[in-house]
Amino acid sequence: MEDNFTWRALVIDDDVDVAEVAAIALADAGFHVETANSGNTGLDKTANFQPHIILTDIRMPGLSGLDVLAQVKKKWPEIEVIVVTGHADLDFAVEALKLDASDFITKPISANALMIAIERARERFENRKKIKDYTRFLEEGWSRASKELLETHKYQQNLIESSMDGILGFDSDEVVVTFNASIEALLGYSRSQAISHMHLSDFFSSEEEKRLRRDLAGQKYGGVDRLLLYDTWMLDRSGHPVPVQLSMSHIKDEQQPQGMVCFVRDLRVIHRLQQEMADQARLLHQDKMLSLGRLAASVAHEINNPLSAILNYVRLMLKILGRQPDGSGQGQKFKRYLEIVEKETARCAEIVSGLLTFSRKSDIHKEKVNVAELLEQCLLLSRHRLELSKIELDTDFGGNLPPVYGDANQLQQCVINLVFNAIDAMEQGGKIIIAASQDNASNNICIAVEDTGTGIDSEHLDHIFEPFFTTKQEGNGLGLGLAITYGIIANHGGSIDVMSKVGQGTKFVIKLPVHES
Repeated sequence: MEDNFTWRALVIDDDVDVAEVAAIALADAGFHVETANSGNTGLDKTANFQPHIILTDIRMPGLSGLDVLAQVKKKWPEIEVIVVTGHADLDFAVEALKLDASDFITKPISANALMIAIERARERFENRKKIKDYTRFLEEGWSRASKELLETHKYQQNLIESSMDGILGFDSDEVVVTFNASIEALLGYSRSQAISHMHLSDFFSSEEEKRLRRDLAGQKYGGVDRLLLYDTWMLDRSGHPVPVQLSMSHIKDEQQPQGMVCFVRDLRVIHRLQQEMADQARLLHQDKMLSLGRLAASVAHEINNPLSAILNYVRLMLKILGRQPDGSGQGQKFKRYLEIVEKETARCAEIVSGLLTFSRKSDIHKEKVNVAELLEQCLLLSRHRLELSKIELDTDFGGNLPPVYGDANQLQQCVINLVFNAIDAMEQGGKIIIAASQDNASNNICIAVEDTGTGIDSEHLDHIFEPFFTTKQEGNGLGLGLAITYGIIANHGGSIDVMSKVGQGTKFVIKLPVHES
């Protein structure tokens, strides 16, 4: 930038002290700084002050930092935005990066982290300006591009090579003419391999290329012949797909296409953050289930003995009453009350038994289990209820599936639980598909139970494996079936996943490791 250029920065934070400290630090770095204590005030000041960089808090009353980011990028895309978030809000940071935030820093703000983020934003702002100037240069004179590129080789190198995003340029025949260092690092091709030798189609699978061309011709992503912040997959030198976000535009001279320019951002870092968050959530859920199992075992063992004593004494009293008839009718009434007590006590004992099973305290016998034979046995036990419920059954578990290692009775219990749940979800009849296959990549056997029933609300999906959680009417289930299934599969070193849409059905997939000889 010019020597006399003055950088302008706007700090948006509802905490006046935090905003003041950040403003002082930026002023010391040579910035002309203004502050705002809300998102709406910040947008008003942005329109008048026209800052180069905005530092905004994520959590604010009214308009949030993400809302500010989205509106700023929509109205003033050249402004760089740094978001400030707490350690517990890293998912908001990932969302901010998707919205084209320059960077994010966590509270409490350290001077070093702030200055590093500011320097990155400065560099990004300057690079964007250079790229914008260069894009305008291409649009205004593509017919003179070859000659001017030779004459301004040094300028082009400094301009394009300084970009953190990959830049691809194509001529009217879709042959590569520009290939900067960032795209080299992203895809693994050298400049000499790509320029004048590779075509647009070389960087995409056939399906992705068709989708890209279809969307490029439509209005959905920025207008005809333009793609703005478009998520897709490019193929690297080894043929592996790389997740990217690209912006692409046709370059035209007198409305005639002269080529294309494409800016590419690597999404692998964002995807890795998302995967780490998903893995953490899964681990927390597993830990929760283990804790619930230990709690269930403790409670069940404490109350099992007194329940058994009560049940035995009630049955003894009923037996004695049966031997001494009471002509007054009081004996029959007393007997009826005892029968109610026996029924409710037996129900409590059933719950305790379920808790003990869920806790996995009972001994199990593991051995090689033939998956096809296991599923045949499950169908044999379920067939009568399937026929009564008018359920159509499709199966696909033929072939030579390798065995798994586990307790056949417990695994059978899991599959039958899923089949019975599917039947309950189709009161008017329907279809169940049971399939088994081998996933060579993970060396797992996958057992799928799919139905065409009512489906499960998305708000319930995160809770269906919790004990005593049920969507059935009272009296139709204790809510332990899926919790027990989850515990059994986890104890076998496997996993169980669910996919469901309301009104379209549900699919459970059990994954069990192949038995190692």
